[in-house]
Amino acid sequence: MSRNKERTGGAQQRDSSPPPQVMQGESTPFSFVVPTEFVELPSGGKFYPDGHPLYGETTIEVKQMTAKEEDLLTSRSLLKKGVALDRLLKSIIINKNIDANSLLIGDRNAILISARVSGYGNDYQTKVTCPRCNTMQDYNFNLNDVCIYNGESITEEEAVSNGDGTFTAMLPKTKIEVIFRLLSGYDEKNLFNQIENARKKRKEENTITRQLKQIIVAVNGDETQKSINYLVENMPTIDARHLRLVCKLATPNVDLTQHFDCNECDYEQEMEVPLTADFFWPDR
Repeated sequence: MSRNKERTGGAQQRDSSPPPQVMQGESTPFSFVVPTEFVELPSGGKFYPDGHPLYGETTIEVKQMTAKEEDLLTSRSLLKKGVALDRLLKSIIINKNIDANSLLIGDRNAILISARVSGYGNDYQTKVTCPRCNTMQDYNFNLNDVCIYNGESITEEEAVSNGDGTFTAMLPKTKIEVIFRLLSGYDEKNLFNQIENARKKRKEENTITRQLKQIIVAVNGDETQKSINYLVENMPTIDARHLRLVCKLATPNVDLTQHFDCNECDYEQEMEVPLTADFFWPDR
């Protein structure tokens, strides 16, 4: 898979103009500017609707984490509600006209990684289980070595961009034409809530079918939910797997694949960096 070889660390630029986060007051000797940086958006602003603040924008300006953001990340009530990271994004994005939940998933991930690096450094130590010997061990990943994936690996045979954040794909077995869209923070939260509610009620979680219903916009030109539901619930496995793969290839994101070398059995492989509780809470 080809990738943009620019590292996310190198894609960030310091803002030369003074941002609005200035601490100053009559009763304090402090007067300084909270540093900001520009984070490269994996989407390049290409998949936002016209009128969205990030439409056509390749970067987003964010401030670096402060003690205020640490408060958000350690708030028990926010953690329990699952909104701590949403509040973090809202706090660090400079342009307050940007709704953090409207960001595409890949762009949200790029900002969160940038925030983690600015707040706790690029060294990320977490526990990893070796796929061969099953030994759990502490392993260090370098967050400056993650890559931006712009979705360049998808071919026209797999899916065609419609220029409005949606893609058209042909299912290989049923030959049904499907239009699907990229997921935003709102979609991710909605999907998470559906699965959590089903789990609490001890019902089937149906993760795969829920995800497919979330991304599909139209089936052979029919945009009704009834038609979408029918396709998803009766779709052959080969079509379902194909659509999920094509959606993943079409989604601009941060590529977290890095090299893993087991300390016990010397097994080596490329591994996706696991985002555990250690990511934003390294001292937990």
